[in-house]
Amino acid sequence: MILMSIVLAIGPWQWVIIGLAIILLFGGKKIPELMKGLGSGIKEFKDASKDDSKDVEKKD
Repeated sequence: MILMSIVLAIGPWQWVIIGLAIILLFGGKKIPELMKGLGSGIKEFKDASKDDSKDVEKKD
């Protein structure tokens, strides 16, 4: 809940500044690679959670 209130408290200009800082830190070429890795990690997490829920249903 605290994290959500912090995220909502950040205005649009703060998000722009955070985005620019990320671009400066990682560079424009590295960001797509980071997002691709993040996306594949999320996909693997979802697949693993679906597999776990199927295992639980089989045990019942």
